Amino acid sequence: AVLPRHMDSVLDILDALESPSRGGSPGTAAALGRGLGVCSTPGCRAVLGEPPGTPERPPALTPGQWQLLTELLRHDPATPEMGAVLAPDGSTVALGPLLAGIEAGLRSGGFGRPLPTLDPPADPLLAVTIAEVLGTSFLLAQGSDNNVTALGPGGCWDDVENPQNYTLRGPPSPVPDLVAIGAMDGVVLGARLAQGPLPVAELLRGYYGTGNGSEAGRPPSSYRRRDFGALAGQGRLEKEVAAVLGVLRTLSPTPEFLRDVGAQEVAAVAHRAAREFSERYVECPAIVPRCLWDARPYRGSPALLQPPLGSVFLHHTLEPARPCRTFSACARAMRDMQRFHQDTRGWDDIGYSFVVGSDGYLYEGRGWHWVGAHTKGYNTQGFGIGIVGDFTATLPDPDTLALVRDELLPCAVHSGHIRPDFALRGHRQLGHTDCPGNALFQEIQSWPGFQ
Repeated sequence: AVLPRHMDSVLDILDALESPSRGGSPGTAAALGRGLGVCSTPGCRAVLGEPPGTPERPPALTPGQWQLLTELLRHDPATPEMGAVLAPDGSTVALGPLLAGIEAGLRSGGFGRPLPTLDPPADPLLAVTIAEVLGTSFLLAQGSDNNVTALGPGGCWDDVENPQNYTLRGPPSPVPDLVAIGAMDGVVLGARLAQGPLPVAELLRGYYGTGNGSEAGRPPSSYRRRDFGALAGQGRLEKEVAAVLGVLRTLSPTPEFLRDVGAQEVAAVAHRAAREFSERYVECPAIVPRCLWDARPYRGSPALLQPPLGSVFLHHTLEPARPCRTFSACARAMRDMQRFHQDTRGWDDIGYSFVVGSDGYLYEGRGWHWVGAHTKGYNTQGFGIGIVGDFTATLPDPDTLALVRDELLPCAVHSGHIRPDFALRGHRQLGHTDCPGNALFQEIQSWPGFQ
């Protein structure tokens, strides 16, 4: 049987590799990953060393497990999606930068050979996860035509229950979303391992949760943007991108894309790369695209919005009444709401622009570009944001409120979707309804933009 490209498949492989009874240890997977091509770039090799010879299949792994692992870890910049797995929190993770960060963390924590001292000084953990690929991406984009992007795109799985094929939704940069997410997780988990080694399978299981989002609580992986930001805030990330480009210039031969690049240009590229990465992957919330929650097609012809819009309308969903705390529960809530809006209400699609789960993610409804059906008479004037749950008597948890207030709204202004002087209103101010519930309506009156 072909194994699903899910983090659970990887955890089963790691369990087998790390089992002491079969001669395994926490470093086994990282060493194997390098043999398979995880660390193929000049900067990564300068930090972690030249890869060992091509490894044979360890006896602990089945042929199917070995085939999946070799496909996931054989680095080919032309097909980055081949290195992707779906995590239980609904995010798509590139295993390459994740395992590179894990090896750097283990070695700086005293497990295995010590890491080299780099000149100019650069943080080995950030170098092998994000700094090299980020600097490279922005330099290459700068040297080509204006349509080339240095970050993104995201993508879609063919089936979230049995993921096999991941398809990017546009031409890939060296840092598509899955690489950015794998790199951020590599930094967060590498920093954890630097404090003391533990089995990698145990570390990942605790971080992502297990199953397709079936457990009760929100997994630590859904906080990756906050936790990465704390470890590599924009000033630090900029410094590390410049430092690793400096390391690359000392290598022989110097990589082609750095041959005629001066120190000022390196500083400018590092500044731009760190700023744009932080805006996209740290300051703005992650949005689960329609394809991942298995949306039905839109019925009819959608009408385009004309951004920037002047309003945001806040709703609670009422049904489901309980906040959703996992990817699978939130995706199911989205499908139920869409079915109700299309089949019972007779609308073209789910009405909200975006829906907010208590799992740390936004879910794309009509999105940024299409007129919704959320606030009758005002749908062309603003975005409708629904929070899953009934908030008549209780509030969403503080993290969910902060996701909307401190991340979504500022990000929507910054990206040009809403005006800086936007008005925030509760649904009840514009129609005969109790929405968004007494408790939530009371809460939003203290938020920026409330009118």
